[in-house]
Amino acid sequence: MVEKAQDANTTAREAENGSSADGETAGSFLRFILLVALAALAFRSFAFSLFNIPSESMLPRLMNGDYLIASKWPYGYTSNSLPFDIDLIPGRWFASAPERGDIVIFKHPVDGSDYVKRAIGLPGDVVELQGGQVILNGEILPLEKLPDLKVAVSANTGCAWGASREDDGTGRVFCRYKRFRESLPGGRSYEVLDFGATPQDDYGPVRVPAGAMFLLGDNRDNSQDSRFTPEAGGGVGLVPQALLVGRAERIVFSTDGGAECLRPGSWFPTTRWQRMGDGL
Repeated sequence: MVEKAQDANTTAREAENGSSADGETAGSFLRFILLVALAALAFRSFAFSLFNIPSESMLPRLMNGDYLIASKWPYGYTSNSLPFDIDLIPGRWFASAPERGDIVIFKHPVDGSDYVKRAIGLPGDVVELQGGQVILNGEILPLEKLPDLKVAVSANTGCAWGASREDDGTGRVFCRYKRFRESLPGGRSYEVLDFGATPQDDYGPVRVPAGAMFLLGDNRDNSQDSRFTPEAGGGVGLVPQALLVGRAERIVFSTDGGAECLRPGSWFPTTRWQRMGDGL
């Protein structure tokens, strides 16, 4: 009887120890998952975040279907830096203004969606457009004519009104756009597209107020930017720097939109491999 009682006690202790070990293992796993989630949240909030390009307003540098990584620290941190815009950061910490020519990610001042444009004017700058040319502080930004841009027509990229449509003879269809290189004071330059005469070719002059910025899309005649009154899904006006989210750094993936989730064989041919890794 004594031996049986000892065996029963031993079995109970073993069961208890096993249950305790299982609980510790489950608890350790949950703690690991929580730490991973917190690390990912911190990385996305304060280091880098991924954004996709859903329009052609930044052609030729950015295309519909590009996925880019943006750094969060260059312009400081606000609640806009956090996922879902959680209101946890009062004001703007470590604030810094963008440099002219930066491709910036920011929140639309009306609908709060993520937008991407190029910073042209900073506080105190006087910005004007005449005949499609930018005049910054009384100086016309030089435009150098470049060979026309040819963009392949795909599931997510068509021909806008300013393009000529052509076939290369192999069955592939392209859009041809007039392309220029615009240069800022100091020598920084980038490519822009011009469709021809439009009402927005003439604007201003306007002085950029303190804490704001004047932004343009590189696709000058197909961009709702600072030339347009702020409205949901449209123009952005002079954008407060407090709405900055990050600085575009590099294209990490690009697709022409023709892939089908259930057909893995369609994934590789529709990837724009030549764009991946491009610095911005």
